[in-house]
Amino acid sequence: MLFAGLGGFIGTILRFLVSKYFQLNFDTVFPWGTLIINIAGCFLIGIFLGIFEKGFIMSSEWRLFFTVGICGGFTTFSSFSNDAYMLLQNKELLKFSLYAGMSFVFGIVSVLLGKNLIEAI
Repeated sequence: MLFAGLGGFIGTILRFLVSKYFQLNFDTVFPWGTLIINIAGCFLIGIFLGIFEKGFIMSSEWRLFFTVGICGGFTTFSSFSNDAYMLLQNKELLKFSLYAGMSFVFGIVSVLLGKNLIEAI
């Protein structure tokens, strides 16, 4: 639990910093910060899964640290859901559809890309 908690702490700080960057530098209703965070987190977990499957010896504690901790703390379904709800509430149906669709498709593609990158190395 300590490894997962420490990783979660690091992932949460990274999420806060990336989200704050997008809030300060992009004046838009579209939730770019959450979208980029979730796609990057999917890519990272794909990389970690590829590393684990490639046979690099890593203890279960380190696996928890990287996947459950860092990736779990960095990405957030609750922020995604809140952003999507706000778009719906503001009757931004096209933006809602784009956001939900891109989050789902690019998330899965990012996991695949991360995993395939490690397999290719």
